[in-house]
Amino acid sequence: MTGVDRIAEAFASRVGRAALMPYLMACFPDEETSIAIGEACVEAGADLLELGIPYSDPLADGPVIHEAATAALNNGASVEGALRVARSLSPQIPVVVMCYANLVLSMGWTEFAAALADAGVCGLICPDLPLEEAPDALAALDALGLALVPLVAPTTPDSRLKEIGSRARGFLYTVSVAGTTGEREGLAPGVDAVIARAKLATTVPVAVGFGISTPEQALGTAQAGADGVIIGSRLVRAAEEADDPAAAVGAAVRQFAAGLR
Repeated sequence: MTGVDRIAEAFASRVGRAALMPYLMACFPDEETSIAIGEACVEAGADLLELGIPYSDPLADGPVIHEAATAALNNGASVEGALRVARSLSPQIPVVVMCYANLVLSMGWTEFAAALADAGVCGLICPDLPLEEAPDALAALDALGLALVPLVAPTTPDSRLKEIGSRARGFLYTVSVAGTTGEREGLAPGVDAVIARAKLATTVPVAVGFGISTPEQALGTAQAGADGVIIGSRLVRAAEEADDPAAAVGAAVRQFAAGLR
């Protein structure tokens, strides 16, 4: 089964609810603990995992995830270490890596795609890869059955949204608000319209992220039409603040899973 197939199966197998996709930072607070956090997410009811590779200048990430990346890098995190985390988790659940383009370009698309496949990764989210530079990435990942998951935002024009949506593999990452990741007080205004536009532009599932920090917000996003919800900063903060990061993240994911049911 290819990575694209595993992602499709994860979305298709959910019954009457949106898929739950927790985000975790690889190697935060350290490599072994991040593996334990991922395993706790699986046990708590996650359907897929988004695994961030630490990067020094994460333009799409807010302060919580940025701080986690900095801490991981200060502890010696690397792309190789992040892929070891992916390799440990991928037999249990579809893993989609989130990585900034400079880390990929330093290896080259063909070599990076091969490294992802070797680690059992199902797909790649590259938030600073523009549509115009995606063909090489798409070709390298397609050749190995891996998904290139693009991002769209509320500000994406209809014509560009349609072009991005037509090239999406696995799912279309739909940003609920303009800006960076982070916890917010309530559901993003107009998120139902954002989701509806995204669904018209693609044939793959639409997963929504950025700003979803409570089970109520996750359920509201699902009720607005999302096929999946992505939870990031809330879980990274839980890992940062707890004496037992895996237990804390697992408890939070369990609440989100229960809320979506």
